[in-house]
Amino acid sequence: MRWQRELLKIMQNNKEKKVALIIDTSSEQNDPNIVENVIKFVGEMNPHASLVEADFKIRNISNIKELKKIKYYSHGKSSYTEVFEWANEQNIETLLYVTDVTGFLYDELQVKPTVYWLIPDQFKPKVPFGKLLNVI
Repeated sequence: MRWQRELLKIMQNNKEKKVALIIDTSSEQNDPNIVENVIKFVGEMNPHASLVEADFKIRNISNIKELKKIKYYSHGKSSYTEVFEWANEQNIETLLYVTDVTGFLYDELQVKPTVYWLIPDQFKPKVPFGKLLNVI
């Protein structure tokens, strides 16, 4: 329940901001139910949030309330660059990224939104910027 309290604080502090939830689809997460719970939770807190499915490219962008089954790929290749470029173009202010933080990111890329890395594991990887939250 700890991650839910932390995510609740994040969502309450960003309720008036433009929010996007990104799901890394490069490989299926340890427990897909956790990802589904995060999607539902964010959707309840901000029904106008964007839901982005991405691996090495953006696969799908929809409103978070248009929840459907997430399609995962088994190649394990992930790049955060296209997602952050999209977020910058769309003036996203808060970005929640469900990932294992093994993706590629250009060093010179300017990232405008506040980023929260939601890790569906106990592992605490080093994140390039932003804040880390384990969602297990």
